Amino acid sequence: MKTKQRSLFVIKKAHFLSVLTLLVLCSCVSNQVVREENKAVPENFKNQPADSLNTATIKWRDFFSDSHLISLIDTALSNNQELNIMLQQVAISKNNIKAKKGEYLPFVNMYAGAEVEKVGKYTRNGAVEENLNIHENEKFPEPLTDFSIGLSASWELDVWKKLRNEKKAAVLEYLASVEGKNFMVTNLVSEIANSYYELVALDNELSMVSQNLEIQKNALQMVKLQKQAARTTELAVRRFEASVLKNQSHLYELQQEIVETENKINFLVGRYPQPIERNSDNFIDKPIEGVKAGIPSQLLQNRPDLRRAEYELAAAKLNTKIARANFYPSIGIKAGVGLQAFKPKFLTSTPESLVYSLAGDIVGPLINRNAIKAAYKTANNKQLQAVYEYERAILNAYLEVANELSKIDNLKNSYDLKKQQVEALNESIDLSIRLFKSARAEYTEVLLTQREALESKIEIIETKRDQLLANVKVYKALGGGWN
Repeated sequence: MKTKQRSLFVIKKAHFLSVLTLLVLCSCVSNQVVREENKAVPENFKNQPADSLNTATIKWRDFFSDSHLISLIDTALSNNQELNIMLQQVAISKNNIKAKKGEYLPFVNMYAGAEVEKVGKYTRNGAVEENLNIHENEKFPEPLTDFSIGLSASWELDVWKKLRNEKKAAVLEYLASVEGKNFMVTNLVSEIANSYYELVALDNELSMVSQNLEIQKNALQMVKLQKQAARTTELAVRRFEASVLKNQSHLYELQQEIVETENKINFLVGRYPQPIERNSDNFIDKPIEGVKAGIPSQLLQNRPDLRRAEYELAAAKLNTKIARANFYPSIGIKAGVGLQAFKPKFLTSTPESLVYSLAGDIVGPLINRNAIKAAYKTANNKQLQAVYEYERAILNAYLEVANELSKIDNLKNSYDLKKQQVEALNESIDLSIRLFKSARAEYTEVLLTQREALESKIEIIETKRDQLLANVKVYKALGGGWN
């Protein structure tokens, strides 16, 4: 009796020492220092008032006034393939939350089974069966059948919050995917608006080149008449013809650019090539709405890419805790209850056919933990990486806004000067032709004036286009376009 008690004491002592050893090893896990992210930004943008009014809060339907553009964006938000792919990624992330949530709850399974077994007579079980009778004068069944039905359960006790942290990380990754979708919407709205304004600008360039071509054709006829009157030479005629042919060639180049820009919009909208409805009238005089930049700190709330980076950083911090929890022992409980008998008719005979079990275990890494250490260090490195990515995203967002705000101001000044230039050159065309008719100017001056006038008209169209694009870009940079 004393020997049995001593044996039980030795076994309990060994279990205690094993658990103690695991806890000592776990307590030796090193804590790696991780730098906190820096969210500090300047108080205001350069040359901008410190005003909380922010254009980013305006919905894109209200920001754009062109009904054709709004219709294109609406269609794209439904049909764009890349956006639909991202929506499926959001759904996948949402499903992952359910999967992680279920891992820290008990697993309960139902089972049913049937088995047939024949053992040799010269084995231990065979010898027992040979001499054992279930009832008087009834031999042990051979082969032996076994039928069972019941429930089994297993549960890992989440002592170290590993499973709960995995669920929280899955939630953060889901939120990051939602912000990723919002950022894609912002990019899609911006890209369609940019392409639309480029298309309208190309229409106006085509119209401007066509008008200038008519002027050049009239000038060519005038030069031919001058030649017939021996007031100019064949060289002047050829130079004017070359200028006309050059602009005719440029018309085809512009038409090709229009086709490609239309198809780009059709691709973004998710449909095969078809004409794009648009309003190209009064493009030069199209008013440019003012933009309210707000204060830089609002970027952290308004820009989806910054919120996504923030969620990814929070998930990376939890992943570090999850990796650290792998050093600790896992504690599990297993239980089962059911009915078991060698004949189906005995399954309902209780308590004789009743079986149950209950077991608990503790398992932890003891020797050769290199893989766990490497995973923990990798998680820490990824967390640091996420910190730097978040800080870089904040810096990039600030610089994007600062650049576009400066661009808006400079383009406005440039547009005002180009407008004066166009007016001056338009007057110069008529003046140069009158002087040429009266032999007070060379034909080269007429050609140069017409070329400069055309270039200035195209430049002012491009400047107006750049003004509209800059407004769209600053709206996107401030975090607008997704709501």
